[in-house]
Parts: sequence; structure tokens; C-alpha cells
Amino acid sequence: MTPVGARMRPSEQSGACGCAERSPERRLVDVVSGAMRLGLNLGYFGAEPGRVVEVARHAESLGFHSVWTAEAYGSDAVVPLTWVGAQTSKIGLGTGIMQMPARTPAMTAMTAVTLDLLSGGRMLLGLGLSGPQVVEGWHGQPYGKPLAKTREYVDIVRSIMRRDAPVEHHGPHYDIPYTGPGATGLGKPLKLIVHPKREIPIYLAAIGPKNVALAAEIADGWLPVWMSPHRFDVYAEAFEGRDLADFDIAPTVSVVLGDDVDACRSMIKPMLALYIGGMGARDRNFYNDLACRFGYEGPAKEIQDLYLDGKKQEAAAAVPDELVDEVSLCGPKERIAELVEPWKRSQVTTMILATVQLEALDVMAELVS
Repeated sequence: MTPVGARMRPSEQSGACGCAERSPERRLVDVVSGAMRLGLNLGYFGAEPGRVVEVARHAESLGFHSVWTAEAYGSDAVVPLTWVGAQTSKIGLGTGIMQMPARTPAMTAMTAVTLDLLSGGRMLLGLGLSGPQVVEGWHGQPYGKPLAKTREYVDIVRSIMRRDAPVEHHGPHYDIPYTGPGATGLGKPLKLIVHPKREIPIYLAAIGPKNVALAAEIADGWLPVWMSPHRFDVYAEAFEGRDLADFDIAPTVSVVLGDDVDACRSMIKPMLALYIGGMGARDRNFYNDLACRFGYEGPAKEIQDLYLDGKKQEAAAAVPDELVDEVSLCGPKERIAELVEPWKRSQVTTMILATVQLEALDVMAELVS
């Protein structure tokens, strides 16, 4: 096992742990330079599709590894990613994330394989369960037991894409072919008609220690919504026994380039306040729990109290500058150059930048090269 504190980059792999036996078609995950590589997070689809394509093309021209799209309860992640993929040629295409409750495992596998074939093998399948508010309030699905549900879902998706045999799965969350109430009895195990040309990497979004441990066990990569290069010890137990040599840790890191540091931070604080304060109930907010694990228990409570009382501006103002500087990159180029150094020494393999500033992409490409 590679120690958590001294991670080997994927480019330094030997034949240990079966790594040499992996197909070369998995190069989007397994083969990178010794430096931390860069991705681009386009977030949710906005009103300027041309602008999104411009930024994605610029990232591709700079040699970025991947571009990622998101979904909540507005735009989906797949259509914008396909739009971008049709107008680029080599950059990896990642969903960050496709919500599992929104699609059956079969639909997810079909979508991933289709986009992978159309793009020439560029698909990166990022999955996540989302939270109870969205799962039950938007998709009308029971939240259930997230660990067991995720394990089943990923297992079914992999089985479908492998095409070893017609898919049959009977578990507590998924029943294929369906045999429950209302079943006709006519369902039969089926095999994916199209033929995948490679094993599509699967990433999991995870926040809690048990969820992160599950990602390390069953996925090819992990998508933290935000993280700190100084707090990796928070996840040490989750990675216990996991060889990280072939595991892509790919957090999203907001970047705001500008001369006024406080003004740049003010662009980040409302987002952090939304997640820490408003993404969940008072007693069940995974992002608030994460801020507490990072050592910001007092501010996290204050942010949540203010946000849930409707005082969103005050909640944003309560976000500590120190937290912003841990999880994002704000300020002029010289300051960002200092802030990015701990990231380059960390366990992070792919830093996914959340920015639409072309000049910020240029600066990061220079600093991380």
C-alpha cells in the first residue's frame, strides 16, 4: 500500500496491484504526468451556451485533463456535457455529478456508453446520491441507506458495461428483472446492445468518512465538493488499506483572480454559506458536518443559524477568510501561486477549477505545469 502521506502519482505506477494489467484505453485516469493535472468545472448550465463552449475550448487548448458539468434540480449534467463534447476534440468529459436517484442504473450505463462512443472514449462517469431534500423532494424517491444503495447501483452499472452476461440483480434497492408488486412476469435479463470500447472510469461524490471509504473501495476516483490540502488527515481512516496509486482524487476548487483579495473572497463566501448553512436540515447537513471536521464548528453553527433565519448576506459575511483560503484560490497571481503550493504537494491528482475567467485558467496552467 502507498502511504496516504506519501502518495505515488499514477505516472509512477509499477505492475503492483494489477496496475500493469489494466487496459491502455483507461489512460484518462491512469496515465498522467508527475504534476497535478487540471480540470474545469462548468457547474450548472446558464443562459450563455456560447460562453460555456468558449471556456471549455480554452481549457482544452491549455492541455486540461477534463471538463465537468453538474446537476441539482435545474439543468441536467448530460446535455450540456454533450454540447461541449461535440465542440471539443480531446478533453475528458465528466459528469460531476449525475444523480443516481434521477436514473435507473441501466439508463446511466446507456448514457455513459453512448457519450463515450460518440466522443471517442472521453467519458468520465461521476455519480452521487445527492441529499434527502433533492432525492425525496425533487425526484420523489426514498433516500434509503446511501452506502448500500450506492454499492448496488455501481455494481449494476459496471455489470451492464462489462457485458459479461445478461444483467440480473436482486437486492434491497434494485430488482432486475423486476419481480415486485405490479410485475407482469414477462421481464427477462437483457444485455447491453451496444459494445463499449473501454472500461469507463467511475467517480463518486462523497462527503462523510464512510462514503469516502466506499468511493475508495469501489470507484476509480473521488469528487469532493470542496476540500483543504491541509486537512487530508480527516480522510486518512477512509483510505486505510487503499492503494492510491490508481485512484483519482479530484476536488473542485473555486478560483477568482483579482487584485483585491477581499473582493475575490466575497465571490466565494455566498456559495460556502449556501452549502454550510442551507443545504440540508439543521440537524442533517453534510456540508456543515464537513466544515466542523475541518475545525470550523463555531462558524459553521453561526452560518447555519443565520442562513436558516433568512439572513443570507449575514451568513456569507460569517464565513471565515481562513476557510475560504483553505478551499479556494483567491487574489492576484502571486498570492494564488503561494496558495496552490500545498495543493501540489497533497494527495490531489486532478484539481477541477470552478471559474469562467479565461485569464485564471491561463494562470493556473502556468502555475501547475
